[in-house]
Amino acid sequence: MKIVDAKVIVCCPGRNFVTLKLLTEDGIHGLGDATLNGRELAVASYLSDHLLPLLIGRDARRIEDTWQYLYKGAYWRRGPVTMSAIAAVDTALWDIRAKSLGVPLYDLLGGASREGVLVYGHASGTDIEKAVGSFGHFLSLGYKAVRAQSGIPGLSSTYGTGGKQAGLGYEPAEKEAPLENQWSTEDYLRFVPQLFARLRKEFGPEVHMLHDAHHRLTPIEAGRLGKELEPFHLWWLEDPTPAELQESFRLIRKHTTTPLAVGEVFNTIFDCQQLIQEQLIDFIRTTVVHAGGISHLRKIANLAEIYQVRTGSHGATDLSPVCMGAALHFDLSVHNFGIQEYMPHTQETDRVFPHAYSFKDGLMHPGEAPGIGVDIDEKLAAQYPYQRAYLPVNRKLDGTMHSW
Repeated sequence: MKIVDAKVIVCCPGRNFVTLKLLTEDGIHGLGDATLNGRELAVASYLSDHLLPLLIGRDARRIEDTWQYLYKGAYWRRGPVTMSAIAAVDTALWDIRAKSLGVPLYDLLGGASREGVLVYGHASGTDIEKAVGSFGHFLSLGYKAVRAQSGIPGLSSTYGTGGKQAGLGYEPAEKEAPLENQWSTEDYLRFVPQLFARLRKEFGPEVHMLHDAHHRLTPIEAGRLGKELEPFHLWWLEDPTPAELQESFRLIRKHTTTPLAVGEVFNTIFDCQQLIQEQLIDFIRTTVVHAGGISHLRKIANLAEIYQVRTGSHGATDLSPVCMGAALHFDLSVHNFGIQEYMPHTQETDRVFPHAYSFKDGLMHPGEAPGIGVDIDEKLAAQYPYQRAYLPVNRKLDGTMHSW
């Protein structure tokens, strides 16, 4: 089952997406997501110019060998561009293999370990009352888990609030030039416990509540926040501090029992090996598209299972429906699954990427279609050309650059 054709499709039906399409000699095609927010053209070029010529004529069934060939063949390996490109190839090959056997992908990954995939939505507001209203809206839609973010008094803008899909999504990317957010750690630390005290009072103890600090705290600041949030029993505190220094999470662990989640920006197992093996986190958030595809994500999950760390893959709208479909098959099959982030795409995106996955009563299911269960309408995609866009940047009140 040789690969005879390959192409990279870049489109922007709301967000920019990079999709790889591989075709085999028997007419089966597979899709992979290579989207890398802000670096879409770089990863598309790397795929087209460097990887695709290596794939023509290769046996599409040799998934692990092809992964190692592309990874070990890149002497300066790892990195976001390389790993996103490899992820696209790997995912497309798994899609082809499952389609060739006429089964949904999760059947190849060991079969279903649960009835559905628990997902969480994204409630936000410019102040506490608006965040409470947004949170209640998600519960009315059937969500059992909701992330809560709110504007902070005294700051004109902050991560996680607002959105172009009112009530459902959070869209931070801006066309042409990055938005500059303001930041005050002191104001944030005083405010967030008030937000969750209000949410617990309003909605009770049963709903799962999550919060994203988005890498903006030092370890001791994160330890303080986690400790102050303990009475509200969060499902997790996400990205409490930049994780380039993995051992920094030791300090956070000394000060709080609030569960910790990290990993959406990780590229390989080596980015989280210490975090997992020292049980410094509770959820690993690596993704199909950023961490080398399904093959590598399974290895990360297998390591995490030994140390009772669960998965919680990133799933924002900058990951295409191809990635979401692949993630759901992975989630359904992996034993130590925890939760899946879910942000609905725009109607335009859903039309470009018709899919079999569905949401009901707080759970998602990838569907029973062969393969990943996601396709692409190439003619429609061509009507949405790439648009340059940037994520915001963050400055402290004194003008110092800070993690967004």
